[in-house]
Amino acid sequence: MTEHHVVNGDKALVDRELEPLHRRVACALERYLEDHDAKECKDLYALVLREVERPMLECVMTHVAGNQSRAADVLGLNRGTLRKKLKTHGLLED
Repeated sequence: MTEHHVVNGDKALVDRELEPLHRRVACALERYLEDHDAKECKDLYALVLREVERPMLECVMTHVAGNQSRAADVLGLNRGTLRKKLKTHGLLED
């Protein structure tokens, strides 16, 4: 079960039995940087967004049983932006 906690003034998604999402992301990024020469890393910001956005959209769409309006609310996006992102990632059924 997940819940929200306030961390540094922001709400953080927390699994009661696991560490907060931001800590898991930080650990994954630290491992990534250790495994790759940090001097050779380019555009890390764009890479992380590309790697995270699709699975996030997939998980949320599954969670809301495909309801785009609900998914947009969960993600904090307007429905048009959500549809654009779903289309970009090949997740929008035409």
